[in-house]
Order: sequence, then C-alpha cells, then structure tokens
Amino acid sequence: MFRVSVKLLVALVLPFLFGSALAQTGTIRGFVYDQSTGEPVIFTNVILKGTTTGAATDVNGYYSISKVPVGSYTLLVTYLGYDTLEQDVKVERDQIVTEKLYLTKSAIQIREFEVTGEKQERQNQVGMGVTKLTPRQIELMPAVGGDADLAQYLQVVPGVIFTGDQGGQLYVRGGSPIMNKMMLDGMVLYNPFHSIGLFSVFDNDIIRNADIHTAGFNAEYGGRISSVMDITSRDGNRTRLSGKVSASTFAAKAMVEGPMKKQKNPGDGSSSFLLNMRHSYLDQTSKSIYSYVDTAGLPFSFTDIYGKLSFNGANGSKFNLFGFNFTDNVNYQGISDLGWTNWGAGTNFVLVPAGSAVLIDGIFSVSNYTIQLKEAELEPRMSEIAGFNGGLNFKLFNGEDEVRYGVELLGFRTNFQFYNALGREYQQEQNTTEIAGYLSYKKKINSVIVEPGLRMQYYASLSVLSLEPRIGFKWNITDDLRFKLAAGRYSQNLVAANSDRDVVNLFYGFLSSPDDLPDEITLRDGTTREVKDPLQRANHYVGGIEYDLSNNLTANFEVYFKDFRQVTNLNRNKLFNDTPEFADKPDELKKDYIMETGQAYGADIMLKYEKGRTFIWAVYSYTFVDRFDGIQTYNPIWDRRHNVNFVASRAFGKFDAWKVNVRWNFGSGFPFTQTQGFYGEIPFNGDINTDIVSSNADLATIFGPLNDGRLPTYHRLDLGITRTWRLDEHKIIEVDFSITNAYDRQNIFYFDRVRFERVDQLPILPSIGASYRF
Repeated sequence: MFRVSVKLLVALVLPFLFGSALAQTGTIRGFVYDQSTGEPVIFTNVILKGTTTGAATDVNGYYSISKVPVGSYTLLVTYLGYDTLEQDVKVERDQIVTEKLYLTKSAIQIREFEVTGEKQERQNQVGMGVTKLTPRQIELMPAVGGDADLAQYLQVVPGVIFTGDQGGQLYVRGGSPIMNKMMLDGMVLYNPFHSIGLFSVFDNDIIRNADIHTAGFNAEYGGRISSVMDITSRDGNRTRLSGKVSASTFAAKAMVEGPMKKQKNPGDGSSSFLLNMRHSYLDQTSKSIYSYVDTAGLPFSFTDIYGKLSFNGANGSKFNLFGFNFTDNVNYQGISDLGWTNWGAGTNFVLVPAGSAVLIDGIFSVSNYTIQLKEAELEPRMSEIAGFNGGLNFKLFNGEDEVRYGVELLGFRTNFQFYNALGREYQQEQNTTEIAGYLSYKKKINSVIVEPGLRMQYYASLSVLSLEPRIGFKWNITDDLRFKLAAGRYSQNLVAANSDRDVVNLFYGFLSSPDDLPDEITLRDGTTREVKDPLQRANHYVGGIEYDLSNNLTANFEVYFKDFRQVTNLNRNKLFNDTPEFADKPDELKKDYIMETGQAYGADIMLKYEKGRTFIWAVYSYTFVDRFDGIQTYNPIWDRRHNVNFVASRAFGKFDAWKVNVRWNFGSGFPFTQTQGFYGEIPFNGDINTDIVSSNADLATIFGPLNDGRLPTYHRLDLGITRTWRLDEHKIIEVDFSITNAYDRQNIFYFDRVRFERVDQLPILPSIGASYRF
C-alpha cells in the first residue's frame, strides 16, 4: 500500500508543479468578508459569472481560482443572508490578482443559495467521514441551560456514541476518548468536555467552524487512531464594539469584542480583540431549583475564559494571539472531589505571499492540563500533561487541483501519580517528542476525485518512524449521486491512565506509551506477533454514497471498518510482580499494561432536510466493537449496537421571532459485567501471621464474564423554544426555555454493586435563560 501511494503521489504531483508554469493563464485569489464585522465568510462559492469556474472559501474566507484564461470577468458571490455581490476583475498572463470581497447583509434571506453552495462542496471534495458545523447549525439544537453548545450537537453526529449526562465521554466509530484528537485554533487539547456532559469548553459565541472527522481522515492529521475534531474560533469584530451578556439557571457569561485599530475602508489593515467568559453556578442554583434531584444540589461547576487578539494585513495576511483557562469541579460530598484545570496560549498566522499562489499558515502553542481526584480515606490521584505543538502548512492551487504539505513538531511531558490500597505511591513521569511531515494531493479528473496522501510520523523518544499512507476517492456518478472511498494507516503515542473496562471513571489521566509491555501480542487465532514498538495503531477502511434526493433533501450512507492492530490497556489480569522470581510466568499475568487487538465496524445513514425556516436531521448508526486481550474476546463499555438521533427546528413569526427545537435520542444498552455473588475477603496486608479466625473480612465481589450483560436501553427527549426581539440592527434580546429529558425517562448511569442500588442519569431538567446582544 505504501509503495503504491508514493508512486501515485509522484505521478500526480510532478505534472502539477511543472505544468502550471507553462500555462498562458492567470490566478484570481482573495478573501470574502462580512462587511459589518470583518469576519470571514466561510464555505461560500466565488464564481466567474456566466461560467462554471469558481472556488469555495475555506475556514479563513480564502478562495483561489487558478488557470483562468486572460480576459475580463465578473466575480459573483451569493450566500445565505447576504446581498449578491458582483466585482469586475481583469486577468493578465502569469499574474495573480488579489480581490478582497465584502458581503452586505440582506433584509431578505435567500436560503436556497446555501443549499447550492453545499452541493458544490460535496461535488468537489471527498468528504469521507466529515461533518462540518457552524454556530448557526449548533443553535438548531435545544439550548440546554439557556445556551446552545457544541457538546450537545456532537452527540447527533453520525458514528458518535455518548455515554451519559454525568461524566459522559464521546466515543467515535469504535475508538475510545484517548484516540480522539481535539484542537482549538491548531492547539491540541486533552479534555474539551466538562464533567456534567452537557457542555464543552467551546462556547458557541467564539466558534467560527468545527470539522469533525470520524474515520479515514487524510494526511494533514495524525497522532490519533480514531478521530479528529478541529475547531476554529472567530476573530473579534473589526468595525465596532459589540458583545453579549446572558444568564440562565445553569450559568452566566459575558463576551465583548471590537477593533483595536478600526477598519475604516474595505481593504485596509485592522486589528481586533475578543474576550469570552462563562461560569456555571449549577452547584448553587440546583439546591433550590433542582432540589428534587438531590437536596444537596448537583455537584458540577466550571469556568471558561478565552481571549484572542487578531492583526490583519491589507492583503489578507494575519496573525492571532490567543489564550484560555478552563476549570472544572465535581464535589460529591463526603465521597470524592474531582477537579481539573487546562490553560494554554499560542499564536497562529495566515500568510499570503505576493506573487505566489501558495497559501501558508502556521501555529505554535503551549498548554497544561492537570486533573486531581480526592477520595474519602484515600490519597489523591493526579495526572498532568504539559507540552507544546507547532506546525507549518502550505496549500498550492492549480485549477480544481490542490497540493497540501507541511511539518509538525509536538512535545509533551506526562506526570501520573496514584496510591494503591496499601498506601504505596506510584509515580511515572515521561517526556515525548514527535516530528511529522505530510503531503497530500487532490486531483479532479472529469467526474472523479483522487486524493492520495502520505504522513511520516517520527516518535523521537522511541526512535520509531511510522509511515502512514492515506487515500481518498470520489466518483460523481451523476449530478446528484456520488460514490466515495477512503483508507489510511494511523498511530499514536498517548494512552489513558485508566482502564477502558471501567464503567464509571471521571478521573482521566494521560501517559505516553509505557515500557512495561509484553514482548509479544497474542492474536485471535492463537498465534503471536512481536511487539516492535509500544505505539497504538489502527487501519481505517471507509466507503459511502451521497445522494441528493432533491434540492433540499440529502442522504449520506457510510460503512466503515477500523482494524485496531495494537491497543494499550491496563492489565486487569495481573497476578504477579514483574520480577526475576516470576520470570516463568506469562507476560499477560505480570505486566502492568497489555497489548490488545480489536475491531470496529458499522454503518451510518444520515438524512438532512433544509428549506426555508425548517431544518430536519435524522441519523441511524449501527456499531459493533470488540477487543481481544490475549485470553478473551469482550465488548468494551461503549459498544452500543443501535443509536438513533432526530433533530428538528422550525422558525416562525415576523423576522423569525420564534424558534422551536426538538431532539430525540435512542440507544441500545451498553455492555457491563454482571455480579455473580459476594464473599468475605481477609486483608492479610502482607502479614502471614494474620489470624483468619478473628480477622474481620472485607466485602469482595465475584464477577461474571467480562461485559457479558447489557444495560437497559437509553432514550431522551429534549425540547426548546426561543423568542427573539430585534430592537435595532445590532441590539437583540433572546429568551430561551428548554426541557432536558422532557418525559423524565429513568436512564441508568451505573449500578452500585456494594449498595446494590441503581444510579440514574439526570431526570427532567427545565431551564430558562436570557441574553442581550449589542
């Protein structure tokens, strides 16, 4: 697979690089902005009027139309909520024309244009396993706690499994949370979700775009073996001071943004700032408002602070400075206290070189994530991961073809500390460095798109080079029907400091690949394979069909198979210390960690309807996940066989003053290990003289086969209604009322074996919130 990919890349890229130099044409490039704020307008089409030639803007609002014959043209831009823009432009031989385009908001919203733009995007990108989200889409969900949040929308993305309201984690197409790469403005984050499970650290008012890659992602991304979530934040308002304040039964927040150097005329340079702060006081308000849940109140609280400075050049080049501090606390009175802090700072830039068709962007950032769990009568557990990441990315356009290449550098230090039942301290500190380079090329040949790629990931601390070929393919069979494929090889050097078998574990620590691993991995057929390196590895194979049933109704069907060739997990079967006296014992009984193999396969079908004021999103997912630990095959706790999500939104009234949102989720039961009985276990505590007759025994559990049972099914209905008052062009008041778990379904959280009682997820939770935007 690797040799074929290299040959294909060379064959396709060389004509691209040298052929364009001989063309008797020119290039039109630039950016599209919202004139009222200066914010980029993303994923809109810029076309040459009277032709089918054009390009879509990217997440920075950048477009590039190359190989344009010499002559005079009119650029045409149409987008939802904006007046149509026409701009005359003249193309000369071998010249690059830069045009910054500014769209004016329209009083009449022409929604069909957005549908047309999305269709052209589907026809020109492979788009395998990718969901693109904008704040407008996120706001179509019921606003739990008064504010729409990315965490709530991620739960309805095809292939995503969510484990619950309290400490819930996201599992993407068979991968565990540690296998998901999360990025904010290019910075790697290690825990983007708060403990309550309803909120992420990404406030919706700072988001410009979110790309969710669930499988088969190309060579631009690496370092994780399941999925990637790439979030881009907004720049501050370049034209005027603006902001938003809001409060609800869950939380309050304030955002302010505006120019530092005002953009006086279109095309001028400018600078701006954005500051967003959000604080949850649910642990206090719940004592009175939600006392029926627990008289002591709900134990969750969090604070999120994000700031950004943007400096924009006259030609569209820019650089940003950004920083954040996120905190989260859970206080189960008399039982445990958990808290984590995540801070970071960085800079990123976009460079538009004069006289070159290359677009350059880069990132450098530092961050620290620390989590600590204090349990009654036990010493605290702590995990810290601190590091940096940087990168340079290049994009080169040639007609409808595109080359991407770049380099990345990442380093982090992990510190994991815990105490066992005997009070003995265990501490592990490691330093890791990774260097990566990638090259990918998108080639469109008539109705076919081919996108080969190659990523070279070098793990310097392990002296291991991982060559990871990737391939994407799409065939536009008709204007409405498309077939697509993707495959790739992936690796990572990060493991979770907890077991994938734990049903409930709010404490989520991090380690780089440990050394205490078996020398061989046992396969399902009984044969063994040498463990050449401690990396976690997987191969992805994905196929799908897109079909536009009408201008407003689209369907997407995808099937996938993830072959987890090496998965690191805590060894729950350990019986002996890894010392010389037990040298004759098998590795699976004495190593701290084991290497498992596994597989995940399934199918997702998504229907999307959008017309006028109505939006409907329906998803069905079938998933099968298993692991083999060398002794037994088992289904991990996130192996949900069936998952259904339905979202509907309808706006009505003058100027869409009212909006109603509905979300319903159904999921079949998760696996769990059943209890077969109890017995009295005498704690010898290392003393062979313990009197077994007079000693008090501890209660111990006899477990059944691992994850052989199934919990009850899960289903929940969320409702929301929003009333909007537009006082003038900028001043807007909104009131949101929502009901989470509207019919008060008793969904199980976990079963307490010792107390022999069932613990449920959150019951019905009504909430109300109000906001003022200026």
